Amino acid sequence: GQGFYFNKEVGSSADTQGIKFRSYNSATATFAEELGMIPVQIEAAELSQALATGVASAFISSGSTGYDRKVWEHLSHYYKVNAWLPRNYVMVNTQVWDGLDAATQAGIQQAADETAASCAARSEELANFYFDELAKNGMTVADAGPDFLSELEVIGAKMTEEWLADAGEAGQAIIDAYQAD
Repeated sequence: GQGFYFNKEVGSSADTQGIKFRSYNSATATFAEELGMIPVQIEAAELSQALATGVASAFISSGSTGYDRKVWEHLSHYYKVNAWLPRNYVMVNTQVWDGLDAATQAGIQQAADETAASCAARSEELANFYFDELAKNGMTVADAGPDFLSELEVIGAKMTEEWLADAGEAGQAIIDAYQAD
């Protein structure tokens, strides 16, 4: 999952005021602004240089990004928030699927379920590897505290409401389906 990188201890938005935050889209810019930070548009390829020169001093990303970019050279804290958990999916044409016999469907579904479990386990293993490596290189790696998480939930709810205002009933159907799972 995704987490926040900072160069100091952060317990709430009171600690993030005025920090230059690497944003790469409107959602990350909104998070920055809502937390009192200053969003700075920086592409992934420019992240290390931006941290080294002080153009940015915080960002949100995975443990792998921090490990790959050696952010411990410039930052000190990583807070796990699981802001989003990227997943890969395989899509199947409904007409083709419906044309398969039950035994074939069951075999494919079993393989898919086994693959999903295996990939989820590997993903967790890799995430823990990256967190361990960040810590070995001197970073504090911790779950975000309750105040910060609460603020993120409020921001997320506000962003969802704003999106629903634009997306209408079709958007609400998506949110309802997501929450039903």
